[in-house]
Amino acid sequence: MERACFLSRVRPDRLDEYKERHRHVWPEMTAALRECGWANYSLFLTEDGLLVGYLETDDFHAALSRMAQTGANDRWQAEMKQFFADEGDQRPDEGFVRLPEIFHLD
Repeated sequence: MERACFLSRVRPDRLDEYKERHRHVWPEMTAALRECGWANYSLFLTEDGLLVGYLETDDFHAALSRMAQTGANDRWQAEMKQFFADEGDQRPDEGFVRLPEIFHLD
């Protein structure tokens, strides 16, 4: 199992609404994540908008690719784009900065 951690940045003026949206993630979005191999997926958010994501999957790049092909993800990313800082034309899930794992206590 591959563990993946990534960073992104949420606009500080939109933090409360971003958190509220994640209290009500669409059932079709959570189903798509599971079907595409995203397990033990968590998001963490600092007060200044630093977003940290963690998941476990067989292949991170393949899991991202599978999600990119789902209609639920297309709609979710279109709605979430407004919350992210400096994404340009990029979808939020295309701007993840993956962190290398340097230690794991098994």
